[in-house]
Amino acid sequence: MMTLFLNRVFLILLSMPLIAAGQSAMQNVRQGNDLYLENSFEKAVGEYRKSISSEEAPLEGFYNMGNSYYRQGKYEEASQYFKMAADRAEDEETKAKAYHNLGNSLFKQKELEKSIEAYKHALLNQPKDEESRYNLAYAQQLLQEQQQQEQEQEQEQEQDQQEQEQDQQEQDQQEQEEQQEQEQQEQEQEQEQEQQEQEEQQQQQQQEQQVSREDAERILEALNNKEKEVQEKLKKKKGKAVEVDIEKDW
Repeated sequence: MMTLFLNRVFLILLSMPLIAAGQSAMQNVRQGNDLYLENSFEKAVGEYRKSISSEEAPLEGFYNMGNSYYRQGKYEEASQYFKMAADRAEDEETKAKAYHNLGNSLFKQKELEKSIEAYKHALLNQPKDEESRYNLAYAQQLLQEQQQQEQEQEQEQEQDQQEQEQDQQEQDQQEQEEQQEQEQQEQEQEQEQEQQEQEEQQQQQQQEQQVSREDAERILEALNNKEKEVQEKLKKKKGKAVEVDIEKDW
């Protein structure tokens, strides 16, 4: 229940005698109040601005300018002037209302922690104010829900992060295994190729050795044939020689 206090005390004070220096400022406040009641909030701001620009800037100008900005949905500007009014207020009732409206403006900006502090200040000055008490409890509840939601989001983000890291690790491990498997396959292929080359080399050597052996056998056979020819020739020559008696006489 975000209700604003349009301080009726301020309007009553306008009927009190005013010194000459403040008459113009209060006249601006009065005109601003009339425009405010007509829902002409932008024009009312203009009159309130004139009132606070004077040397005798009345508290009413700050407070009601905050109300006018609030009605226009300009909550940041409203917060500024409610804070000024709260700082300038001397009586507890006015200060409590300024802090109450400040809390509402901050609440509209989703500044829950700041609005809670403003409501607490309002209750310090008016402990029995039920509207400020209700707004305080409502803001605290929303803040708790917001914090809980943020905590859940952080946990979800952490869980997502962990899952992403785990997925990345599994992907890295899979890539590593694939790389190792590929390297192993390449190594096996290299070994097979080396073995094949060795076998081809051994086969070639065996062929070369076999050729050399065949050559040697041919050479040996040729030598044997040559020797046979020589033996045949010697035999023929012996056949033509004089026979010698090999038996000895006794």
